[in-house]
Amino acid sequence: MTLAELQPKQKAIIKSIGDIGELKTRLMELGVLCGEPVQLVRYAPLGDPIEIRVADTMIALRKEDAGKIEVEPISQLRKRERRGVR
Repeated sequence: MTLAELQPKQKAIIKSIGDIGELKTRLMELGVLCGEPVQLVRYAPLGDPIEIRVADTMIALRKEDAGKIEVEPISQLRKRERRGVR
């Protein structure tokens, strides 16, 4: 699942950041790192960009770029932990 596919208020853990050029470096400076929790706050009125929260930082991202960031919803992680799967 990608960051762009999350629903508003849904939380996830960042699994990987794809090829988004120089933006990748800037996002990493802002705390968008593998293993960090992220929340999709809302979509803009026309659907693009999206607003995300990482720690206490609010970031606006184009959906195209958010589509290159792989995440795992926290609800799925909890289900796997209950089953004992890593």
